[in-house]
Amino acid sequence: MASSLLLPLSVSILLLGFVSSSSSSSKFDDLFQPSWALDHFNYNGDTLQLKLDNYSGAGFSSKSKYMFGKVTIQIKLIAGDSAGTVTAYYMSSDGPNHNEFDFEFLGNTTGEPYTVQTNIYVNGVGNREQRLKLWFDPTQDFHSYSIFWNRRQVIFLVDETPVRVHTNMEDKGVPFPGDQSMGVYSSIWNADDWATQGGRVKTDWSHSPFVASYKGFEINACECPSATGGVANNTPCCNGSGANDGKKFWWDEPVLSELNVHQSHQLLWVRANHMIYDYCTDTARFPVTPVECVHHRH
Repeated sequence: MASSLLLPLSVSILLLGFVSSSSSSSKFDDLFQPSWALDHFNYNGDTLQLKLDNYSGAGFSSKSKYMFGKVTIQIKLIAGDSAGTVTAYYMSSDGPNHNEFDFEFLGNTTGEPYTVQTNIYVNGVGNREQRLKLWFDPTQDFHSYSIFWNRRQVIFLVDETPVRVHTNMEDKGVPFPGDQSMGVYSSIWNADDWATQGGRVKTDWSHSPFVASYKGFEINACECPSATGGVANNTPCCNGSGANDGKKFWWDEPVLSELNVHQSHQLLWVRANHMIYDYCTDTARFPVTPVECVHHRH
């Protein structure tokens, strides 16, 4: 699971090239721990449920921090009227200049599709929101949500379909999140001041408790012993300088340096048919187009 061992090239190209054959689901307690509101956790076999009511939400975090690799969790979102709620699943480092990769599932009124918001923070700066409507009902069954991260790109995947790519453009002067190890987190909370229709639709607590379900916890990444990413760290892939001491890790294979043709077509399909907001095209917020948007190929 959480491993910095060298994997052969053959396994790195399985399942669209983003998961190795050594990945397998772990139990929640193997990788994660509750971080708040333990009385809002419910364990049912291999399934974990987090509950939100008008007293509290709940959240969990990984026991370790990681530097490059892939994280996947299968989630079944709140069914019915979930307006005002947010189920968040993200990776983040520590401190004010943190890096962060966000999946935020914004609740809906009954009959309306969920909105998925993604965001990327680099050195404490975010404001890189994209929003999309999923091509399925995420409340009816479990679906996998993954974050893949190496020195060349960050990829958000839904059921192995890429829905967002953030490419390393340091050569264009764009900072890239490559020097801080990250924890993995999830939480469910009330955000009815903004989550549904810009805050116009509030949480209806008569429908509580709101429950999000989790299973299939997978982390196939470089586990970093220290909480600080890369500084004086003995694990080669955690070294923020980029030096791997001559070792090659599966996420560094050339085949994973960019999307393949099929994945590129999938991403274009998502953007054309399911994206409803892209900060790159929001001229009201950004009169000057952000540099990464100018140079991005997708």
